Amino acid sequence: MTVEVKKELTPEEEKLTITDISIAAEAQTKQGHTFYLITQRWWQEWLEYVNQNQANTVNDGSASEHHCLGGSSALKRPSSIDNSDLIYEATSGDSSAGFELHDTLVEGTDYILLPQGVWNQLYEWYRGGPILPRKVINSGLSQTELAVEVYPLRLQLHLMPKDERSTIRISKKETIRQLHKKACEIFSLNPELVCIWDYFSHQKHALMNDMEKTLDDANIQMDQDILVEVANGNSTGGVNSCHDNGTMDNGTVALAKPSHSNFSNAEGLSLSKASTRNGTSELSQSQQLASSGTDKTYGSSGVSTRGSACGLTGLLNLGNTCFMNSAIQCLVHTPEFARYFREDYYQEINRQNPLGMVGELALAFGDLLRKLWAPGRTPVAPRPFKAKLARFAPQFSGYNQHDSQELLAFLLDGLHEDLNRVKHKPYIKSKDADGRPDEEVADEYWANHIARNDSIIVDVCQGQYKSTLVCPVCNKVSVTFDPFMYLSLPLQSATTRSMTITIFTCDGSALPAACAVTVPKQGRCRDLIQALGNSCSLKHNEKLLLAEIRGHLIHRFLEDPLISLSSIKDDDHLAAYKIPKVTKNSKFLQLIHRREEREIGISQSNVGWKPYGTPLVSPISCDDVITRGDIQLIVHRMLSPMLRTGNPGFYCVSRSKTSAAAANASRLAASSEACIDSSLANDDPRQKDVSSSKLVNLEKLPLQLVDENNACIDLTVGEDKSVKLSSSSMSILVFADWSQKLLENYDTRYIENLPEVTKYGPATKKARTEPLSLYSCLEAFLREEPLVPEDMWYCPACKERRQASKKLDLWRLPEVLVIHLKRFSYSRSMKHKLETFVNFPIHDFDLTKYVANKNNSRRQLYELYALTNHYGGMGSGHYTAHIKLLDENRWYNFDDSHISPINEEDVKSAAAYVLFYRRVKTDHHHSVSNGTLSSAGQHSISSRK
Repeated sequence: MTVEVKKELTPEEEKLTITDISIAAEAQTKQGHTFYLITQRWWQEWLEYVNQNQANTVNDGSASEHHCLGGSSALKRPSSIDNSDLIYEATSGDSSAGFELHDTLVEGTDYILLPQGVWNQLYEWYRGGPILPRKVINSGLSQTELAVEVYPLRLQLHLMPKDERSTIRISKKETIRQLHKKACEIFSLNPELVCIWDYFSHQKHALMNDMEKTLDDANIQMDQDILVEVANGNSTGGVNSCHDNGTMDNGTVALAKPSHSNFSNAEGLSLSKASTRNGTSELSQSQQLASSGTDKTYGSSGVSTRGSACGLTGLLNLGNTCFMNSAIQCLVHTPEFARYFREDYYQEINRQNPLGMVGELALAFGDLLRKLWAPGRTPVAPRPFKAKLARFAPQFSGYNQHDSQELLAFLLDGLHEDLNRVKHKPYIKSKDADGRPDEEVADEYWANHIARNDSIIVDVCQGQYKSTLVCPVCNKVSVTFDPFMYLSLPLQSATTRSMTITIFTCDGSALPAACAVTVPKQGRCRDLIQALGNSCSLKHNEKLLLAEIRGHLIHRFLEDPLISLSSIKDDDHLAAYKIPKVTKNSKFLQLIHRREEREIGISQSNVGWKPYGTPLVSPISCDDVITRGDIQLIVHRMLSPMLRTGNPGFYCVSRSKTSAAAANASRLAASSEACIDSSLANDDPRQKDVSSSKLVNLEKLPLQLVDENNACIDLTVGEDKSVKLSSSSMSILVFADWSQKLLENYDTRYIENLPEVTKYGPATKKARTEPLSLYSCLEAFLREEPLVPEDMWYCPACKERRQASKKLDLWRLPEVLVIHLKRFSYSRSMKHKLETFVNFPIHDFDLTKYVANKNNSRRQLYELYALTNHYGGMGSGHYTAHIKLLDENRWYNFDDSHISPINEEDVKSAAAYVLFYRRVKTDHHHSVSNGTLSSAGQHSISSRK
């Protein structure tokens, strides 16, 4: 009997095999497919092994010097697959839970994901393990994005009334029916006698009786508690025997006592298997915390911080949670909040508020605050708080980096609703000012506001501003007084903006030229057109047609002169086309350039035409018949400035051979001057006037006209055939296909690179880093500006939506003023962070002159006591907090779990992001003013866009 010996593949053969399997798997991936985790360390070792010949080729064989001695330069074949560094040590007695992954693994750093076919092949070659399969699920808002569920839900099952517990892993895409089935199997229960509850915070939150709903749809989060309730033997209704009021059919009340322990068992599981990447185990930290004598009751009194270490407790980073830690520390060290949440605040919890979180967010925050103000400096792991945060704000679930200001906005809003003293909000209809004094109207708005919103958050953080809208058509004035939770200030050091637009002529009289103009930052398109007209010496019989270019096509014409320039992003691309003012009964010919693209290995006949360059525009008269030859002639004229000199086949002859329609087109395309980019067109011999003659007997350009049925008509044949123009569209689309031969006759670089509206070069960056006063930012925020087109105002006089101008004024200020510096800007293709240094006052921040309520003679002085900082770029930065302990009169840097003292002069930096100011008590303190400031609130958080 012959035994077949299996041949070991070479590294190149292994690489080709895996590549083929991977390509096939990528094209077939769908929901339900399985991927496998493999440690990045082993995968990198395998890549080096299969790529060694390529590396040796690059190094001309010299790489052998770096290998181990032994007569061969080849890298050793990797040993068996070892995923042990991805998992905790296996727990005994619960094999159903499988292997537990470390909680803070990062894809690409700790592990990679392999399709099933790739894993099977590698496993066949190398064996090893442990095997860590994970399913592909649908994710995203539209549930159309595919993602691998690396961390399935970890749920803590509580069996009542036996008080047994078990931890399970289950996909969030599994249904409640499947969770019910698993629970019955684990505890060996009769499914007909079991019902399960959402046991969030150890309270019956909701009966989970919609068996086909997924756990994701039921908003079940990681490490959440599930109550498994068993009816007595006399009940036969199964799930139906359980009611939403928490009773069984026999009237027995299920045990649902809230837990006041530091950590539930589910959380303890995570802590007992904590990552030790920071050099310390969270288990020992939590044990120290539990033994430190922390008061867990809600009725404890506050502790003085003078002469003690209270208030200097850090927060552990759970994995990209520095954004949360910095915001929490600033709120925790707000004296009013520190005092409130260490007293008997739970009596004010509003569990019936439909806009709140049934009091759970307030309880979690209060519990965390007490731990941070307890004696000692052992860092706290904010897992319970984060779990509840993720439940009510899923956008903050997981371990991705987020914006600390967005989290802060949610916390202030959520805490207000959980602590709103108004249990039943009355309906109040706002009245128009009707010429009444501002003071009367403002007090009325404020009284209406606090009749619906009254909480500690309102007492401390909410103010009021005056909003004035003016209709640009009828001059109707509307005045309202709105609450605000914080101020979002733009980082604008100037009131003007530099914009670069490329100007094109329609008659071929000049080369395209880029013009840089300065316009009001909050101006409109008419300001931009006027500046461009002055720059390019626009004639009295000409006008400019603005267009936004996207993907080498005209995305939209900016014809409305009232369009706000703020709607034009810095990375947009704009073109301005010179056309005659009189264009009655005419359409616009859009010349779209296309270039052939051929992939390597594709035959000559398979050529793809892709748009490129910048479209050209020319008006065409509809008074006469337009022929294919006329369009050829017009396109030749438009392209003539880019024509290379001395090319055969291009002749300039008399206009006698042109048709009447082309002559009309010529009249529309009257000659005009244009500003010329000196770097491109100064003394260029191609810069010639071609309006005095016609280009006929020309080499036919490869043009295709798109007719009204979206069919392409070849314009190289049938020169005298008329063209039927669409009656429903103002544009005529013509494609110009640029072959390599045709490109030799024209210099198309003038249309290929359309500059961005604002290009951030070195000079611009230098200007943006100049010191900027916080007062200047506030003045820019309060400056009058037009509304954006997406947020137009309905004018009650005109009965139409108008792009009104808006002016804000501060009316009354809160005890704690939170100021958000808008460092981040977003556009379609990029995210940008402003590194501008803002010179903000630490003491004597005087806002007296910015308050429009002149009846309040009190000085509005504030002092800085906390701020968050953001270092680095978008999505990959780091957050810290600078906080002043008022009892010690000393500043500290809070960097997650690390706390260190800093000097006051080190507080200011270009990283400052959110500032926290406290009102300074002055001698002219009026009790009436204080009374109006301390009794109202609004859950909506204002931010100015």
